[in-house]
This record gives sequence, C-alpha cells and structure tokens, in this order.
Amino acid sequence: MLAKTFGSAVHGVSARTISVEVNVDQGLRFFMSGLPDNAVKESQHRVEAALKSSKYYMPRKKTVVNLAPADIRKEGSSYDLPIALCVLQASGQILTESLPDYLIMGELALDGKLRPIKGVLPIAIQAQKEGFKGFILPADNAREAAVVKDLVVLPVKTLKEAVDFLLGKTFIEPTVVDAKEVFATKLNHYDIDFKDVQGQENIKRALEIAAAGGHNVIMIGPPGAGKTMLAKRLPTILPPLTLDEALETTKIHSVAGKLTGNMALLTTRPYRSPHHTVSDVALVGGGGNPQPGEISLAHNGVLFLDELPEFKRAVLEVMRQPMEERRVTISRAKVSIDYPSNFMLVASMNPCPCGFYNHPEKECVCGPGVVQRYLSRVSGPLLDRIDLHVEVVPVSFDEMTAARSVESSDQIRERVVRAREIQSKRFAEQKNIYCNAMMPSNMVKEICAINDAGRSLLKTAMERLGLSARAYDRILKVSRTIADLAGTQEIMTEHLAEAIQYRSLDREGWAG
Repeated sequence: MLAKTFGSAVHGVSARTISVEVNVDQGLRFFMSGLPDNAVKESQHRVEAALKSSKYYMPRKKTVVNLAPADIRKEGSSYDLPIALCVLQASGQILTESLPDYLIMGELALDGKLRPIKGVLPIAIQAQKEGFKGFILPADNAREAAVVKDLVVLPVKTLKEAVDFLLGKTFIEPTVVDAKEVFATKLNHYDIDFKDVQGQENIKRALEIAAAGGHNVIMIGPPGAGKTMLAKRLPTILPPLTLDEALETTKIHSVAGKLTGNMALLTTRPYRSPHHTVSDVALVGGGGNPQPGEISLAHNGVLFLDELPEFKRAVLEVMRQPMEERRVTISRAKVSIDYPSNFMLVASMNPCPCGFYNHPEKECVCGPGVVQRYLSRVSGPLLDRIDLHVEVVPVSFDEMTAARSVESSDQIRERVVRAREIQSKRFAEQKNIYCNAMMPSNMVKEICAINDAGRSLLKTAMERLGLSARAYDRILKVSRTIADLAGTQEIMTEHLAEAIQYRSLDREGWAG
C-alpha cells in the first residue's frame, strides 16, 4: 500500500517542498531513497521505537521510503514524523485521506514525543505559498511558524497526538501569532543602555556617527578602557528593525537553529561577538552541510571583533568581499547558496602587545618595531573598509564618580533615526543603497561636495597628518553623516575637521 505526504528541505534561507512517499509490500527489509544523509537514514530506528511507544508497530515487510525530488540532498532529523505517519498509513494501521493536505515536519524521540527542528520559518513561508491546508510541527516551533500570515499552524507534542488529529479523534487549536503586535511590543527592548556609561563622550559621539551613517568603526585603546562595553551598546542606538528586516533576520537564525521555543520573531538588531579563535568557515559560513556564519547571523545588526590583531589573518581576509557585496556566496560542487550579510563591523584592539602604547599614565614596555609589527597584523585592505578609527583612553576617577546626567540610548537613537531619514530620502531612487556608508565612489563627489575652505583643510590634513589616499572617500562619507546629524545640507569645515580626526591609523608615525 502506498502513502504520501509532504515535508520540506531548507537550502540557504529558503525552502523547497519534498514529497515523502512510503510503500509497504511483500518482501523484507527497510529501504530509503532520495539522497538522504546519515541523520535521515537513522530515522528508521527512531521511527520504529516511537511507533512501539505509541502502541503501533513497524511492519515486518518490505518498506520503501522515497524522498522526492531524488536529486536534492535531504539533511537532518525533521523527516521522522512524516515518515512515521506514512508508514502507519501504508501498513494499514490508520486510514485517513488527509495526509497529503498537510506539510508535516518533526523529529521523534524514542518515546514518541516530538523535538523542535531548525529552519521552521522558511518552511512555513513556503507552505503558505503552496497553499497547504496546514502545517503540522512540534509544539516548540509553533510560534515561530505562526508568524507567517494566513497559515494554519497545528502544534503537536507526540506522534499519538498527530495520529489522533489526522483520524479526526481530537481537535488541535491552531497557534495564532500577531506578528505586528509581537514586533511592536518588544521593539527596542534592550537590557543595557548608554546611560550606564560614565565619561567617554568622544567615543559615544563616534558610535553615534557610525550608527547614523552605517559606518564600520575600530576602537584602539588599553585594556579596561571600556571598548567592549561601548560596542555592546551600539545596537541600542541603531534605528529600529522594520518588520521586513525582522523576518529576514529571523529566517537566518531559524536556519541556524538559534531561536528558542518561545521566540516568534527577532525584534532587536543582532549582536554577534565571535572569539578570536573562530575559523574562516565559522565566520563566513559553509561546511559540509552549509550553514550561515557569524557575518550572516549579524545581518541587519552588529558584528564585534574583539582584539582584532589576534584573529588569524586568513580569517579576516575572507570578510573583505562580503563587506563590499553585503552577502556571502557558499559554493560547492553541486550547490551554491547565498546568505545575506549586511552588518556593521565594530572592532577593538590594544595599541600594542602590552596594551599601554600612548597611555597617559602607564609606560609601554614593547621593544622597537614591536608596535608596528603588532598593528600590521591587520591588513590595509581590511582597514580600508573601516571608516572610523577611534582612540579610547581610560576614564578618570573623577569622571566615573561624577554625579551628572548621562544621555540614554533612546535620546541618541532619536538623532540617529532623523539622520537615517535624511539618507532614505537621498537614496530613494537608488537600489540597495540605504545609508551613507554604502555610497559608491562615483556618488561621493556629487553628494559629498565641499567648498574651497573644506578642500584646503582636507589637503592640509592629508599632507601634515600623513593621511593615506584611501582615507579621502571615507572622510567625505563620514563628514556627510556628521552634516546629516547636524541637519545641514552643506558639509561645513567643522564637519570635515571632526571626520579627519577619526583616521588615527592612517597617520604617519602613529605606531612610532
């Protein structure tokens, strides 16, 4: 007897519907076809134990499971539930005509309970597009799937519960989530705030400029100066996620299995901080079973690289192309997958191995040339993609203990949002350009025009401070953002002067 239902395979951040077919006939043994990986092949044992725990049995006949299309690789344990239900139907233990009406996914435990799976959001989106009557899945994943509008989401906790529903013996209350309401109630809900940071006003100003223009930033300073603390608070001043951005970001985290059971939608911008021992595959994505890397998990948010020179040079170099293209392509012999990676890079580093070069109180003990060799671990092409270089100095005791009011993240974010609105209007007719940092070189001359006084200042700065030629465009883009924060149409000399000071690593002799 033949039984059929539908599952789904996730590739990148999209899904493709898979037909799950089971035939039980005369003969012996269990066969599985359709390019399954080891996790799918092992479903035979999980299904058999779950059926027995649910008072059913595995047929002792020739059982053929086919996952079509057969030329697409099937991965993971989420095909357990559809296979088990088709086995019951094909062996005559249950009789129902509704199996093909639903898309069914779920991993079975040996006692018949259902465990959560990865990639539910893209699967739910595909199920809604193809007009399935409903989506039967583990209860722990129900809220994530219910974000998709006009899709009947049916959460089940056990194999027995799914069988009883298909036989009409029980009713399952569909899970309903109002995505807009969830999005509105939890938007910008952060546990940290800039008002907790005493002092460091110049660094806060630099991060405000970075947030307003979408600029990458690197902070250079001694240990304990507050670099990590400030970087963690950067997402709190970024413009709020739009609903489309939230859905796109949630899809990536869903595919990577980073969502918890009660999480329906990401409502805050992601913040990722990989350790400096991270591999290039873990950073950009890939592997035998391609998965999104840290740069994709930071999509629409912040990627923080602490102690930048400690990262392997090869690991940092693979970021260069994704930073320019805002996406990463994972290519294999039979498949090519695109992951979005539009993130703000925030990096921090000590000025030297001992950490006290240019320290106002402590003396650097590094030998001649050591500082330069340490800084040279970060390549010029990577620094070329970082707009703001900020020197962080330790906060004095008086600043830490001063009883004065400090601006909150909400106050800073209001100015950032106003600047982003100016940029949205400016780039309304441009495709895939949303902020000043994304401007190509051919637009810089037009949008970042400066007067004679500004040109004279910039020329003097480049000659006297030894600024590199690559700093030219970056200074103009940052000064455009500073002007947007000030609400002025023209770039003034004071805006240029402030932008010039954010090029510390371009100065000749900075590293002695």
